[in-house]
Amino acid sequence: MSNLSALALIGVLSIVCQWGAWRLKIPAILPLLITGLVIGPWLGFLQPDAVFGDILFPLVSLSVAIILFEGSLTLRFEEIRGHGRMVTNLVSIGMFITWVLIAVSAHFLMGFNWELSALFGALVVVTGPTVIQPMLRSVRPLSRLANILKWEGIIIDPIGALLAVLVYEFIIASQGAGWMQALQAFGITIGVGFAVGYAAAKILARALMKGWFPHYLSNVATLAVVLGVFALSNALQHESGLLTVTVMGMVMANTRGLNLDDILEFKETLSVLLISGLFIILAARIDAAAFDQLGLPAVLLLAVIIFVVRPIAVWVSSIGTQLNVKEKILLSWIAPRGIVAAAVSALFALKMQQQGWEGADLLVPLVFVVILSTVVLQSLTAKPLAHALTLREPPAKGFLIFGANPTSRLIAKALKEHDIPVLLADTNWEHIKQARMEGLPVYFGNPTSEHAETHMDMTGIGRVLILSPYKQLNPVVALHFMDWFESAKILGLNSTEHDASARNQLSESYRERLKLFGKGVTFSKLASLTFQGAQVKTTALTDTFDYTDYQERYGNRAIPLFAFDERDICHVFTSDQTFTPKAGWEVVALVSEAGPDTVSAAEDEDNAAS
Repeated sequence: MSNLSALALIGVLSIVCQWGAWRLKIPAILPLLITGLVIGPWLGFLQPDAVFGDILFPLVSLSVAIILFEGSLTLRFEEIRGHGRMVTNLVSIGMFITWVLIAVSAHFLMGFNWELSALFGALVVVTGPTVIQPMLRSVRPLSRLANILKWEGIIIDPIGALLAVLVYEFIIASQGAGWMQALQAFGITIGVGFAVGYAAAKILARALMKGWFPHYLSNVATLAVVLGVFALSNALQHESGLLTVTVMGMVMANTRGLNLDDILEFKETLSVLLISGLFIILAARIDAAAFDQLGLPAVLLLAVIIFVVRPIAVWVSSIGTQLNVKEKILLSWIAPRGIVAAAVSALFALKMQQQGWEGADLLVPLVFVVILSTVVLQSLTAKPLAHALTLREPPAKGFLIFGANPTSRLIAKALKEHDIPVLLADTNWEHIKQARMEGLPVYFGNPTSEHAETHMDMTGIGRVLILSPYKQLNPVVALHFMDWFESAKILGLNSTEHDASARNQLSESYRERLKLFGKGVTFSKLASLTFQGAQVKTTALTDTFDYTDYQERYGNRAIPLFAFDERDICHVFTSDQTFTPKAGWEVVALVSEAGPDTVSAAEDEDNAAS
C-alpha cells in the first residue's frame, strides 16, 4: 500500500470511527483501536512500519507531545482543592497505590523486570475524561459519585501522564549507569524539563494575553511553539521534551488572566485529525502473535487491576470521607483506561524496542488489553451495578434552557415551582447575573464548549429548550445536545423570523425541532409579550372546567407552555403535540393580560355566584 493510499484509508476510517462512537455513545478510543487491530495484525491491510518508514517515530513522538500538552492544559491546581477530599485522595494517594500494586503484580505475573513493570504501572493509572464522560451519561450515577469520577478523570489525566514521563525518564537515565550517575542524569532531565517548560509557558502566555498573534493565528501559533519547544528541549537534554511540554501545559493552565477556551476547543479538531489516525496506526503496528504471548498471566494481571488494585485504592482514599459501602463499590468498579495510556505506551515501547529492552514488545498489547477490557466490561456492567446498588439518579426530567432572557426566566421559575430541575445557559452576562439574583441555576458561556462539558452541571437534565435570540448559535446548541439526548427532547422556537433562504440553510434535523409552544410562536413574540407585562400562570383543569373551557376563557391571551398530568409528568406544548390536557391536569401558559392564577372549577362557580 502506498503512502498516499494509507493516509487516505486512515483518514476515512478515523472519521467513520468517530461517527460510530458518536452514534453508539461510546468512547471513540474503542472503535479506533479495534479498527487498527483489524486492518493491521488481523487482516494485514496496513503495515505502518513499511508504509511510513523512518518518519513513523517522529510522527508518534510529536503526536504524543501534543496529547500531553493538551491534557495538561486541563490541570488547574485550585480545582484539585475544590472538589473534595475523595478526589484529592484518588489523584494522589490512590494513584500512588495503583502504581505500586500494578507494578508489583506485573513483575511477578508477567515476568517483567522492575523497570518495565514500574513503567507499565505508571501508564495504566490514568482513566481520563474521554472514556469516563460517555460512561457517566449512560450510567447516571448519583450526582456526587458522578462528580468524583468525572473530576478524577480530568485531574489524573495530566498527573498520571507526568508520572509516566518521570518514570520513563528515570529508566532511560539509569540505563547502563550506576545509581549516582543515574540520579545525576535524571536530575538534569528534570531541571531542563521544568526550566524550559516554565519559561516557554510564561513567554507564550504573555504573547497570547498581549495579542502578539492575530486571533486567527493564535491556535496554530500555540501548536507550532509547543512542537518547537519539544524539539529544543530534546536538543538540550535527550528525552526531556515530553516532560517539558507537560510542564508547559500545567503552567499555562494555572496562569491568571489567560483565556484557554479557544486552544482547548482546538483540541477537539486535533483529536479528530491527529489523535484518531494515531491510534489506528498504533494498533495496526501490533504483532498478532504478541497477544498470544500474553496468555493466562495477562488475564490474571487484568483481574488483579480490576478486582484488587482499584478497590484497595478507592477504600484507602475514602478514609475520612462520608462515602458508604455501596458508593465505594461503584467507585471501585468504574475506572476505564483511555487516551494517555494508549498513546504514551506506544511511544515508550517504540523507543525501548529500538534500544533492545527485553519485554518492550509486550508493553503496548498489554496496555491495549487493559484499555479494551476495562472500557467494554465496565460500559456493559456499570449501569446494572449502579441500578442494583440503587445509586442511579432518577429519570432526568429537567430542562436546560439556552437563553436567560426575561421570558426564559419566567418559564424557568414556573418549572422550578413544579419541582422540575432547570439550568439556564447564556453568553449574555447581564441576563445570567439577573437570573442568578432570582435564584435560578445558571451557566455563563457557550453550552457547547469543552469548558461547559466539564463544568456545567447537567444532573437531572434530560431535555433542552432553545429560547434565545442568537440565530447563529441556536442550531449549534441544538445539534450539539442531540449527541446527549434523543432528538425529540431538543426543542426550539419557530423560526419564521428567518427569511426563506436562511431557513433553507438550516439543517433538516434542526428545522424539525422548531415547534416549541406551537405554530407561529417565535422568540420575538414571546419577548414582546413579556415586555408588555405578560406573566406565566398555572391553571388546574377539572371535570367542570376542561381544556375546551380553558381555551374559551383565555383565547388568544394565553400561549400554553407546559401541561402537568396526574402523575406530575411535564408535557411540552408543540405544534405537533399528541396529548390533550384532561381533568386533574395543570396547564402552564404565558398570559398576556391579568387573568386568574391557579383556578379550579369550584372557584369558577364561586366567582360566578358572587
